[in-house]
Amino acid sequence: MSTTQAEAAAAQLIYPSNVLFNSVLQNLKFYSACFAGASAGILGLQNWLGFALFLASTVFTSLCIYTLNTRGRPAKYIQGGMLELVNPGQDNVFTFVLVWTLFYGVVHVYD
Repeated sequence: MSTTQAEAAAAQLIYPSNVLFNSVLQNLKFYSACFAGASAGILGLQNWLGFALFLASTVFTSLCIYTLNTRGRPAKYIQGGMLELVNPGQDNVFTFVLVWTLFYGVVHVYD
Protein backbone atom coordinates (compact mmCIF):
# COMPACT_ATOMS: atom_id res chain seq x y z
CA MET A 1 0.00 0.00 0.00
CA SER A 2 1.61 3.24 -1.10
CA THR A 3 0.78 6.59 0.34
CA THR A 4 0.03 9.49 -1.89
CA GLN A 5 1.83 12.76 -1.66
CA ALA A 6 -1.27 14.47 -0.20
CA GLU A 7 -1.49 11.90 2.62
CA ALA A 8 2.18 12.36 3.42
CA ALA A 9 1.75 16.14 3.54
CA ALA A 10 -1.26 15.78 5.83
CA ALA A 11 0.69 13.50 8.16
CA GLN A 12 3.45 16.10 8.44
CA LEU A 13 0.96 18.71 9.67
CA ILE A 14 0.48 16.73 12.87
CA TYR A 15 3.69 17.24 14.80
CA PRO A 16 3.69 15.07 17.95
CA SER A 17 5.38 17.57 20.26
CA ASN A 18 2.87 20.29 19.31
CA VAL A 19 -0.04 17.90 19.92
CA LEU A 20 1.39 17.14 23.36
CA PHE A 21 1.78 20.88 23.95
CA ASN A 22 -1.91 21.39 23.10
CA SER A 23 -2.93 18.96 25.85
CA VAL A 24 -0.79 20.91 28.31
CA LEU A 25 -2.56 24.11 27.26
CA GLN A 26 -5.97 22.50 27.77
CA ASN A 27 -4.95 21.38 31.25
CA LEU A 28 -3.71 24.87 32.08
CA LYS A 29 -7.00 26.41 30.95
CA PHE A 30 -8.90 23.79 33.00
CA TYR A 31 -6.94 24.60 36.17
CA SER A 32 -7.48 28.29 35.57
CA ALA A 33 -11.25 27.73 35.38
CA CYS A 34 -11.15 25.71 38.62
CA PHE A 35 -9.17 28.39 40.43
CA ALA A 36 -11.45 31.16 39.15
CA GLY A 37 -14.52 29.21 40.25
CA ALA A 38 -13.07 28.65 43.72
CA SER A 39 -12.17 32.34 43.99
CA ALA A 40 -15.63 33.46 42.89
CA GLY A 41 -17.28 31.09 45.37
CA ILE A 42 -15.09 32.09 48.30
CA LEU A 43 -15.53 35.79 47.54
CA GLY A 44 -19.30 35.29 47.41
CA LEU A 45 -19.69 36.72 43.92
CA GLN A 46 -23.14 36.38 42.42
CA ASN A 47 -24.65 36.75 38.95
CA TRP A 48 -22.57 38.65 36.40
CA LEU A 49 -19.70 39.44 38.77
CA GLY A 50 -18.75 35.77 38.91
CA PHE A 51 -18.79 35.46 35.14
CA ALA A 52 -16.77 38.67 34.87
CA LEU A 53 -14.12 37.03 37.05
CA PHE A 54 -14.18 33.99 34.77
CA LEU A 55 -13.77 36.21 31.71
CA ALA A 56 -10.89 38.09 33.33
CA SER A 57 -9.15 34.85 34.32
CA THR A 58 -9.59 33.44 30.81
CA VAL A 59 -8.08 36.55 29.23
CA PHE A 60 -5.23 36.60 31.75
CA THR A 61 -4.46 32.91 31.17
CA SER A 62 -4.58 33.40 27.40
CA LEU A 63 -2.18 36.34 27.61
CA CYS A 64 0.22 34.34 29.77
CA ILE A 65 0.12 31.44 27.32
CA TYR A 66 0.55 33.83 24.40
CA THR A 67 3.61 35.55 25.81
CA LEU A 68 5.33 32.74 27.71
CA ASN A 69 4.53 29.47 25.95
CA THR A 70 3.86 30.31 22.31
CA ARG A 71 6.32 33.21 22.18
CA GLY A 72 3.88 35.34 20.21
CA ARG A 73 3.15 32.69 17.54
CA PRO A 74 0.03 30.79 18.65
CA ALA A 75 -0.74 29.56 15.12
CA LYS A 76 2.38 27.38 15.28
CA TYR A 77 1.01 25.45 18.26
CA ILE A 78 -2.78 25.82 18.01
CA GLN A 79 -4.75 25.23 14.85
CA GLY A 80 -7.16 28.16 15.34
CA GLY A 81 -4.44 30.60 16.38
CA MET A 82 -5.29 33.43 18.76
CA LEU A 83 -9.06 32.93 18.49
CA GLU A 84 -8.77 29.35 19.72
CA LEU A 85 -6.39 30.43 22.47
CA VAL A 86 -8.91 32.91 23.94
CA ASN A 87 -11.86 30.50 23.56
CA PRO A 88 -12.58 29.12 27.06
CA GLY A 89 -14.33 26.00 25.81
CA GLN A 90 -17.62 24.55 26.96
CA ASP A 91 -16.00 22.13 29.41
CA ASN A 92 -14.14 24.92 31.18
CA VAL A 93 -17.30 27.02 31.55
CA PHE A 94 -19.13 24.10 33.14
CA THR A 95 -16.15 23.41 35.40
CA PHE A 96 -16.12 27.03 36.49
CA VAL A 97 -19.83 27.00 37.36
CA LEU A 98 -19.54 23.69 39.21
CA VAL A 99 -16.59 24.81 41.36
CA TRP A 100 -18.14 28.25 41.87
CA THR A 101 -21.38 26.82 43.26
CA LEU A 102 -19.50 24.24 45.34
CA PHE A 103 -17.31 26.79 47.09
CA TYR A 104 -20.15 29.29 47.41
CA GLY A 105 -22.29 26.66 49.10
CA VAL A 106 -19.52 25.51 51.44
CA VAL A 107 -18.40 28.97 52.53
CA HIS A 108 -21.66 30.91 52.54
CA VAL A 109 -24.12 28.22 53.63
CA TYR A 110 -25.24 29.99 56.81
CA ASP A 111 -25.22 33.61 55.57
